Amino acid sequence: METMGSLRRTDMCGELTKEHVGREVVLMGWIQKRRSLGGLIFADLRDITGLIQIVFDTDVNKEAFERAEGLRSEFVVAVSGKVKERQSKNLEMATGEIEVYIDELKILDTAETPPIYIKDDDDVSEQMRLKYRYLDLRKPHMQRNLILRSKTSKVIRDFLYENNFNEIETPFLTKPTPEGARDYLVPSRVNSGKFYALPQSPQLFKQLLMVSGMNRYFQIVKCFRDEDLRANRQPEFTQVDIEMSFVDVEDVISINEKLIQRIFKEIKNIDIELPIKRMSYQTAMDKYGCDKPDLRFGYELVNITEIFKNSGFNAFKSTYDSKGMIKCVKIDDSADDFSKKGISKLEKFVKTCGAKGMAWLKYENGEIDSPIAKFLNDDEKNQLISVLELKEKDIAFIVADKESIVNTALGALRIEIAYGKNLIDDNKFELVWITDFPLFEYSEEEERYVAKHHPFTAPVDEDIDKIESNPGEVRAKAYDIVINGDEIGGGSIRITNRDLQNRMFRALGFTAEEANEKFGFLLEAFKYGVPPHGGIAYGLDRFMMLMTGSDNIRDVIAFPKTQSATCLLTEAPTYATENQLKELGIDVTEK
Repeated sequence: METMGSLRRTDMCGELTKEHVGREVVLMGWIQKRRSLGGLIFADLRDITGLIQIVFDTDVNKEAFERAEGLRSEFVVAVSGKVKERQSKNLEMATGEIEVYIDELKILDTAETPPIYIKDDDDVSEQMRLKYRYLDLRKPHMQRNLILRSKTSKVIRDFLYENNFNEIETPFLTKPTPEGARDYLVPSRVNSGKFYALPQSPQLFKQLLMVSGMNRYFQIVKCFRDEDLRANRQPEFTQVDIEMSFVDVEDVISINEKLIQRIFKEIKNIDIELPIKRMSYQTAMDKYGCDKPDLRFGYELVNITEIFKNSGFNAFKSTYDSKGMIKCVKIDDSADDFSKKGISKLEKFVKTCGAKGMAWLKYENGEIDSPIAKFLNDDEKNQLISVLELKEKDIAFIVADKESIVNTALGALRIEIAYGKNLIDDNKFELVWITDFPLFEYSEEEERYVAKHHPFTAPVDEDIDKIESNPGEVRAKAYDIVINGDEIGGGSIRITNRDLQNRMFRALGFTAEEANEKFGFLLEAFKYGVPPHGGIAYGLDRFMMLMTGSDNIRDVIAFPKTQSATCLLTEAPTYATENQLKELGIDVTEK
């Protein structure tokens, strides 16, 4: 193979325009494709900025022409030549009005036929894309995604620096602490038998930085959670971590709204109106069945439980008597859009969300038409018409069960129906702050209350006295930012009083000894003067999915893991050698 010799790149392929006609340029990149036409050879040359057509002409340089006959896709080349206006223009190509006639060609490296096509519409399996990720990343849309991610990180950094935040790194090798998911453990060779944990977040360290007087901190940092991966989850993910001293909820929300506004303006050229709307957690659950509502369409849930307190319809009456919930979602003027077969598919869908079944009713010719109509008395029908404000050709879907199941099933159903009716506009962005989260949630599996966010979240002042007596009603000084039904970030004001923090630990079932063992270094720090502080963390990967319009989190990460937490490119994880295990004092047994 050749070296570049005296050739030095002067321009990028995708940045040339008609203004460069007549200019001598040196370009470098990959051959996308080559085609011969008599005494001319045409090739598309590609670099990270795009494509340009290059032309080899025997009248310009016979030697370059003869060498170009051996070019194949993905050869790496350096070329020099003159920019000319194309006679046959390709307006679908950004540089389609010009081409470069080549007078010198150097082949810097050859390439075998790639196992995947280097083009955006390649429909190869994701497994192959991840195995040959370095080839997949040559595709224009993948490069655009990573460039956009880089620009977004710069916008974030610039904004935070302008607002007096300091970028401070925190350790990856730290102490295992219970924060909701399993830790990745790292054995210590020097301290045999002991383990570090990779951080699920920098939570404790950023609080300690506030204790240290750093005032305003941020970092864009990798976090790690060893959990079963659902769609669009990764075992290692990137977090934009922010913490501020001497603030309350309003201070944190205010500056973060400005950050979000800046990101949308500079990355998407979209003006986000401030202040961003707010919604309480309870309202979100009541109206949308989840704490991250997609507000790009309507279809609010309606609680109709009380209508059936004396019902003769056993399924509804038994739900009422067992303190369950009956809710529905109404779809206006759409009765004819749902056939029996379509309704049956929706019923199967809600069953995948945990519901035992689904009832439905249509309002046609001034009457309720439904398989359950014969079980409803006139008063119940009239109340349904009134409460749901039923109009001709409306249809409603009803689920009766435990509150959590009803909300999950109908919350998912409203989204399923919206997609089915093509109501989701990917170019529309609806933002909302969700506030007043519960401080605790009851875990039926563990038969105890657990922290809704994390153990360091401060309760609303007027609810502090309920921590021991009625933990289920304690609200948190917590907030999430939700965009188009995705939680993009969340945070809280932190507990800074040592006694209150100990009360929180007791409510979560920690003994004083357990709390000291796991969080003693934080509690010790709290003895020495702690400023009120709070912050927020954004999931950068999920945010970038939104900004790029992708529905796959792996499309915005350079080298992601599979859903089974493996790397097909490097074949990680792999087995350690016997010597490595011996040094660590570890015996491995197969599961």
